[in-house]
Amino acid sequence: MKFQNYLTTIEGIEIYPLISLMIFVVFLLGVFYYVLKMSKQEVDYDKNLPLND
Repeated sequence: MKFQNYLTTIEGIEIYPLISLMIFVVFLLGVFYYVLKMSKQEVDYDKNLPLND
């Protein structure tokens, strides 16, 4: 029996891809919101961080 056949025999398995997609979208929207709300000072500090050795 192939691996994909095991997955087709599990009841309720079709909800897991939807749940993982929703988690990804919520996380992506959260990061996008955080970046948009960053202050100019935070952006300048993060922008110059690699050069501040």
